[in-house]
Amino acid sequence: MNKEELEIPFPKDRGFRYRLFEILPGAISWTVLILPFVLSVISPFLTVFFILGYLLLWLTKSVGLDIRAVQGFKTIKLQKKLPWLDMLDDVETGTLNTLGMPKWHANNLKRIAETPVPIKPKNVIQALVLATYNESRAVVEPTIKTILDSKYDMKRVILVIAYEERGGPDKEQQVKDLIKQYGNNFMYAVGVKHPKDIPGEIIGKGGNITFAGRVLAKYIQDKKIDPLNVLVTTLDADNRPHKNYLAGLNYVYSVCHDPVNTSFQPVPMFTNNIWDAPAPMRVIATGNSFWMVVSSMRPHALRNFSAHAQSLQTLIDTDFWSVRSIVEDGHQFWRTYFRYEGNHQVFPIYLPIYQDAVLANGYRRTLKAQFIQLRRWAWGASDVAYVAEMGFFRKNNVKKSSLIFKFLQLLEGHISWATAPLLLAFSAFIPAFFNPQNYSANLLPIIVSRVQTIALAGIFVTLFFSLSTLPPRPQHYKRRRTFLMVIQWVYLPITTILYNALAGLYSQTRLMLGKYIDNFDVTEKAVVSDVGKEINSSS
Repeated sequence: MNKEELEIPFPKDRGFRYRLFEILPGAISWTVLILPFVLSVISPFLTVFFILGYLLLWLTKSVGLDIRAVQGFKTIKLQKKLPWLDMLDDVETGTLNTLGMPKWHANNLKRIAETPVPIKPKNVIQALVLATYNESRAVVEPTIKTILDSKYDMKRVILVIAYEERGGPDKEQQVKDLIKQYGNNFMYAVGVKHPKDIPGEIIGKGGNITFAGRVLAKYIQDKKIDPLNVLVTTLDADNRPHKNYLAGLNYVYSVCHDPVNTSFQPVPMFTNNIWDAPAPMRVIATGNSFWMVVSSMRPHALRNFSAHAQSLQTLIDTDFWSVRSIVEDGHQFWRTYFRYEGNHQVFPIYLPIYQDAVLANGYRRTLKAQFIQLRRWAWGASDVAYVAEMGFFRKNNVKKSSLIFKFLQLLEGHISWATAPLLLAFSAFIPAFFNPQNYSANLLPIIVSRVQTIALAGIFVTLFFSLSTLPPRPQHYKRRRTFLMVIQWVYLPITTILYNALAGLYSQTRLMLGKYIDNFDVTEKAVVSDVGKEINSSS
């Protein structure tokens, strides 16, 4: 499929069929939520059977998630300690010189010796596209410093700060100052201003990083560098890569037989400011980190999210990112998938990209900002219509079994996002409300309560995970703050329902009604100073 065909159609160009699939996620979600009420009127026994079956399904699923979380946490802990630069030397020479390494390292060397790969580690140039809009220097500068602290040769790294004209002259000067101060540490560093009001673009990150990506491609072309040797990672202003990320990414890229058709996904972990964020936001941030670790252990279902990497050649082939979607990260998977006729995979990088938990200037603004962030993520439901249109109604050579599986997986994920917390919390009480004399209906809440008590054992996995991934406690917080990190989990039922489920329903309902979210609402970012008092807002 040509790259010119990959863009999302304008709203005016979305016909009846496209609109049907936009309606589909919300229609199913609302049907699932209404179904227990309807079944309770028709047949209490059928309702009890449905709810118990759903609950047991989720109990089984939660056990699987906990197992994958433990596996993922152990894998990340191991890979953070590996001598990636030494392993890269092994790949370069084709000889195992680094002792005590995991078995898969030796297997990789054997595999590429038998079947040579197209990339040599020494030829890889890493480009970091750092997107910013209105974030303060207190947010952006630590990200650049973290990159410079990486265990990697910065003279093989290009820094592109992609900023918005609509951010104003102050933000433009901020970028120029940062380039002047830190640019000489890189192979090349440049600030790229994304003009406002480009026809055909919505206000969003996709247009910004696409504009910057094209400037990067022009630079690479002028230097006569093969774009296949350039590996591009997109970063938000608060994304701080682990010190081994660049080396680990180079390693995985250099042992990949099909780098053009592969995306690389590190593990986002929302811990930068976890000590500073309010308790509800800490719970949500930890839950998000937990889910990202679990997702990394399911490569067949892994999708681009936030910071992700692709070769520059891949980005050129897909015409970079979508300029019409506010979820350009996850949507990039589908653009690449259809561009290469289904021959595309996302490979996990078990090294973290540390990000901020939501923290705005003031408690109420923080609560609002969290919902805005989650509803933007939930707008990924808009990909359902895109995948259906591109996969089933456009000429392509995508294997239909793969397409159907991925389509159903996408649809189910968004429906569960919007419905599961509400069903698990409230559905057991519905049959008894409509049938107060029915024995099975009155017994259901008791059974469900006991099953949920068993399922709560999984909370201890999440608790252990959250405490293990905490950065050191800032000096301006006393030890009781650590205690609060434990008891904060009483907020979990509230945050899951009020934020996760309602954000999913909100986005799906707007999509149903054709009230498109066509403006990227940047999450406000505030920074608590070292003394714990002054807050610098991004706005």
